[in-house]
Amino acid sequence: MILAALVSVPPRTGLIVGMEIITGSERRRRWRLEDKLRIVAELAGPGVRFVDVARRHDLSRGLLWNWCRQVRDGTLRAEPAPMFLPVRVAREAVSGDPCERAARRASCADATLADGRIEITLTDGTALRIGRDVSLVMLRRVMTVLRG
Repeated sequence: MILAALVSVPPRTGLIVGMEIITGSERRRRWRLEDKLRIVAELAGPGVRFVDVARRHDLSRGLLWNWCRQVRDGTLRAEPAPMFLPVRVAREAVSGDPCERAARRASCADATLADGRIEITLTDGTALRIGRDVSLVMLRRVMTVLRG
């Protein structure tokens, strides 16, 4: 798309002084999550006016209002910082019937080592067996659900 704007001297003379050519397609700005949260946080200051923040950042008041609503609803929030989970390596499951643990160990021990699978046993006795074919994205989803 090419847009052209003509600039002329006063209407009486009708002489064309210059032309500005704008090339490319117009597009929307893409705001980073950090920028959105920083701009919304500016509204919390004492005596800050909504319209002033919108003008300062050259965005519409409606968009700023949507961001505020999203922050209030919890849909626009900072991603939690990555962290390591505490892991304890144990030969046997922490909880459960000793016979059940022995049967599980006998049936899964060889496969766990040979396949490269890992087993995660939660404090309530729930055990997750994860094979090497599980993607990191899927594992993250499962861990997010388990964390609550």
